[in-house]
Amino acid sequence: MTGSAVAAGLWVTFEGGDGSGKTTQAALLQEWIEGTGRTVVRTREPGGTEVGVLVRDIVLHHRGDIAPRAEALLYAADRAHHVETLVRPALDRGEVVIQDRYLDSSVAYQGAGRVLDAGEVRDLSLWATGGALPDVTVLLDLDPGAARARLDADDKPFDRLESEKADFHARVREAFLALAAAEPGRFLVLDATRPIDELAADIRRRLQPLL
Repeated sequence: MTGSAVAAGLWVTFEGGDGSGKTTQAALLQEWIEGTGRTVVRTREPGGTEVGVLVRDIVLHHRGDIAPRAEALLYAADRAHHVETLVRPALDRGEVVIQDRYLDSSVAYQGAGRVLDAGEVRDLSLWATGGALPDVTVLLDLDPGAARARLDADDKPFDRLESEKADFHARVREAFLALAAAEPGRFLVLDATRPIDELAADIRRRLQPLL
């Protein structure tokens, strides 16, 4: 866990646009790691804690406008509480944390998507969490058009971010890829159009030496 006390556990985050398959791959990874005898804590941002559930309702389901900087601050506040009360304790116990979204999502969605300063958004989250970064971040890369087709097929109501226009999601994708290029040691970038079992196998290969 970079930027904090050395932890005995392993922290894996999943990133990518909505509809890229993060939930599916996180579930498969959890099943595989638990099969090795390790304890897994599965969580998400926002929404991984009671406080996070309240923040999630505001940032994803609030019907009115939210100022972009306020949105970024809400995500950072949730992140600070989430890391302090759930992630760090689990890692200190030697457990494996599998998390859907972390600060890279804020850099992509609030930084690029909302056209805020990406560096400031990242620094805000690093300050909020005491510099905590995951051991591995899996980026499931998918063209926004293909992602929208998947979401349409689910026939579920779109949240505030899913409802944004195509150019918003194009900026988000570009930001994720730029983040991965800047930190190749942390990121595993995968083409989310590939078969689910192939993606899961690639993720297991990356994590096997760390387990």
